Amino acid sequence: MNAKLTYRVAGLGAAAALALTGCANDSSKTSNSSESGGASGVNLPAVQTVDTPKSPVMPKGDGKAKCSNVTIGYVGAVTGDNAQLGVNIYNGIQTAINEHNQANKDCQVKFEKLDTEGSPDKAPGPVTTMANKSQVVGVVGLPFSGESNATGNIFESKGLVHITPAATLPELTTKGWKTFFRGLGNDSVQGPAAAKLMTEKLKAEKVFVVQDDSPYGVGLGGETTKALGDKQVGSDKVTTKQKDFSATVTKIMNAKPDAVFYAGYYAEASPFAQQLRAKGFKGSFVGPDGVKDNEFIKQAGLASDGAYFTCPCIPGELIKDFNDAYKKTANNAAPGTYSIEGYDAATVLLAGIDAGKTDRKSLLEWVKTYDKDGLSKHYKWDDKGELAKPDVYGYKVEGGKILPIGKI
Repeated sequence: MNAKLTYRVAGLGAAAALALTGCANDSSKTSNSSESGGASGVNLPAVQTVDTPKSPVMPKGDGKAKCSNVTIGYVGAVTGDNAQLGVNIYNGIQTAINEHNQANKDCQVKFEKLDTEGSPDKAPGPVTTMANKSQVVGVVGLPFSGESNATGNIFESKGLVHITPAATLPELTTKGWKTFFRGLGNDSVQGPAAAKLMTEKLKAEKVFVVQDDSPYGVGLGGETTKALGDKQVGSDKVTTKQKDFSATVTKIMNAKPDAVFYAGYYAEASPFAQQLRAKGFKGSFVGPDGVKDNEFIKQAGLASDGAYFTCPCIPGELIKDFNDAYKKTANNAAPGTYSIEGYDAATVLLAGIDAGKTDRKSLLEWVKTYDKDGLSKHYKWDDKGELAKPDVYGYKVEGGKILPIGKI
């Protein structure tokens, strides 16, 4: 995986007071939107519509499919520090399967889900269990780059096709795996987009890059650094599970950047953003898809206001039919980061099953030669499992909500 954020902060005294009283954790209280924005007070406007393919393949197909004892799997985080990113995908898949099964009474596809907690150390167990279930013909997942890197060989050994809707580490498609497909752009696309957002749209002349120690953070931080060139004035490394960022914050304040880019996930970005704001940082705080989640707003509170994100995902909440269907599946929760990508990935597999590809070998060949529009984008993979011409979108936090600002 998999995201980025930006905010305009208040003065040191007010921010520090908020942090000390615990108000920074209250996402119901946000600063005036006129105080948010990037370097030089830039506040990019939200968009209300999104361009999508005109005739996408939909999960229901023609309603005439016939199949029996066929299962699609999801393997990925359902619990853990960054579980919400996995839950978004899981609900997207479930929405697609629900629509398919309601329309195809003679082809009731089952859905098997196994939790990895997003951990590279824990993921091999659930993946092995899933791969050993003969009725499972295809998998959507894993969401995170580290766990994807740790399990690709297992899928490969079983000939089990899997489409990740979220893992963005570029190296994942250099392993020689023939069963791995990426349903979004990788970090070699997202890194330059993040640099463009900060330097061209938010007008930052000086950027400080912070990356965590996950494969995702390391890869994305590196790609962003390359794209920034001489606009980068400093960098620092942090670790997953870290909660005290005082040393990094001090380096940032000494460097006086216009923008800070955090390459990692929301579990660490939240306290980092709070501590940076409390110290008096007044520039743009930008995070990637791994930070772009409502959990960041809940955990960071006031420090999330004005944050910007990059994400190779489209705002599914702007597509009314999908938004309505997803809410029915997710107990009225709106689509989140990678919800629609999970939906589309499941649709690719469901379309194959409807076409009679109900064993692992034939479904793998189906995906290899797939060349059709999904609800979010066109899906056609090269021989390494990468999509052609993926887009990266920008988002911002305003009024306690994540709002899309369009393609970067």
